[in-house]
Amino acid sequence: MAGHGGSKMVIYAALAGNLAIALTKFAAAFFTGSSAMLSEGVHSLVDTGNGGLLLYGMHRAARPADRTHPLGHGRELYFWSFIVALLVFALGAGVSLYEGIIHIMAPEPVANVKVNYIVLGLSFLFEGSSWLVALKEFRREKGKQSWLQAVQSSKDPSVYTVLFEDSAALVGLIVAFAGILAAELLEMPELDGAASIGIAFILGATAIFLARESKGLLIGEPASPEVQKKVLAIVQQDPAVQRANGVLTVHMGPREIVAGLSIEFEDHLAAPEIEACVERIEARLKKDMPEITRLFVKPQTAGTWEQRRKLIETASH
Repeated sequence: MAGHGGSKMVIYAALAGNLAIALTKFAAAFFTGSSAMLSEGVHSLVDTGNGGLLLYGMHRAARPADRTHPLGHGRELYFWSFIVALLVFALGAGVSLYEGIIHIMAPEPVANVKVNYIVLGLSFLFEGSSWLVALKEFRREKGKQSWLQAVQSSKDPSVYTVLFEDSAALVGLIVAFAGILAAELLEMPELDGAASIGIAFILGATAIFLARESKGLLIGEPASPEVQKKVLAIVQQDPAVQRANGVLTVHMGPREIVAGLSIEFEDHLAAPEIEACVERIEARLKKDMPEITRLFVKPQTAGTWEQRRKLIETASH
């Protein structure tokens, strides 16, 4: 679990805030009859459950390798992140859409509307605090990359999932406020239901984006080019290596990488010398790059490697 401290702090902050907000929104929806407020309550409740699922996924992913999972359980986090995206879509967006349609078909004026405004204001304050924690952690991890590049290249879905959920929550609160206010000023309770449908579309778009990113991680994404270059540079420094042809990598977790090395050894080496070289490489990578948790080495000529690399590139197009 080392290395997940920042991610856990973000999730704990979001989980505590969402649970308190969900209970407050449901109470407000019960007293006022607001469709948008009920949708917001469901949204916050789903976000609370999602935080619990992410923590569960991190716990499961930290288990060591065993006979049934020889490469470890790191991808459990990616699986539960995908489940989170599905829940946002099915429960959050689905319930909000249903509630909005029902309220438009059978509109009822919102009672005690000031209660909704107070709850929305407090929710925005609490949600904003959670959002700032997630934003600070994500900015720390993204470095000089753009926001979109950082999400697409990130191998830790726990941080950006919370950030996107909190962002959707803040936008949803604005939509809910606008809908309730318009329904009151124009005396058109249908606008409250329309706000609920707007929240559904916001959640649906967020869920689709998160599912797309989680799917890529679940199927298997390579390490960044910088990580691959560093691996090859370390390997090339060994005197027994004539050429480090290339490396194939796949993330089993945010900080768990399986690497397959193609190496052309010096021609005069005997088998024991090659074995000693591989042991030196493993020891060096373990020291300098602990995220490389599994290493496989294949003696191979540069020409053979190039042929197979071109086949992979051709298949990817």
